[in-house]
Amino acid sequence: MSDIIVLAEQQNGKLANASRNAITAAKALAALTGGGFDIAVAGHGIGDVAGALGGYGAATVYTVDDAALAHYTAQAYAQAFSAAVEASGATFVVAAATSIGKDCTPRVAARLDAGMASDVIKIEKEGGTVLYSREIYSGNLIGRMKINTDIQVLTVRGTEFAMAEASGGASATQAVSASIEGVRMTYVGLDAVESDRPALTEASVVVSGGRGLKEPENFQKVLEPLADHFNAAIGATRAVVDAGWVPNDWQVGQTGKVVAPNLYIAMGISGAIQHLAGMKGSKTIVAINKDPEAPIFSVADYGLVADLFEAVPELTSKLKAR
Repeated sequence: MSDIIVLAEQQNGKLANASRNAITAAKALAALTGGGFDIAVAGHGIGDVAGALGGYGAATVYTVDDAALAHYTAQAYAQAFSAAVEASGATFVVAAATSIGKDCTPRVAARLDAGMASDVIKIEKEGGTVLYSREIYSGNLIGRMKINTDIQVLTVRGTEFAMAEASGGASATQAVSASIEGVRMTYVGLDAVESDRPALTEASVVVSGGRGLKEPENFQKVLEPLADHFNAAIGATRAVVDAGWVPNDWQVGQTGKVVAPNLYIAMGISGAIQHLAGMKGSKTIVAINKDPEAPIFSVADYGLVADLFEAVPELTSKLKAR
């Protein structure tokens, strides 16, 4: 039994990478509060993922396995996770700020009568009080907050915490029985976008385009050959997504996806604050824009003031030649 428990996210028996970021956040919290941490996982037929979670250093892995959890619905999973938290006796509940995390975790907090901090980017301790930092106004301000309830729930931004690696060993496992009832949501189906490219939030390289590409066909003509060379995910600004040039799931920014790859290449992107909020945590940022005053250069590690229609094909050609 530990004071901290991580709500691990799995899909089809595979651990979501963002949950490994949440495990790192839990370890950081444990270092501040003392003690260890547990992990909870819910679903149906989750023996393999529970076994894999046992290698990340948790004292106990709590499993809630029920046919009612075969497909994700927020209400059912909230019941399962709250039962796991109660069984563990934890006072800190940590989850990743993914789409599912943002959907389910507030319901868990409500069931536990707990206060909650969302999208946390830093965890500190000051005078015996744990403080959580989160961005405000697209990252222009950083707010620090504390939670006054007996149980504290938080979701953490994966880009701000390293991805935990399995360290060997094996955690104890404990099955938790949860009575899944009164669920008014029904799973109907999943329309998933299939792609040979890495997922945008998990790719080590992201190549993004903005209005500087001038027309949607140039994503294929100019941007994709460079992305293919790196086996990169493709991103875009909200402006081109709203214009219908590219799919919604390509959007990077405050109202899109937050990414922090090893390499982020921005072409034809001016750098509105809403877009910067979604990618400024990238390890290396390369910007190509013909406007030397473009805000994107303020966060870029390498900037090229040039016409992207000349520079990008030449860059792609030279990279392939190597």
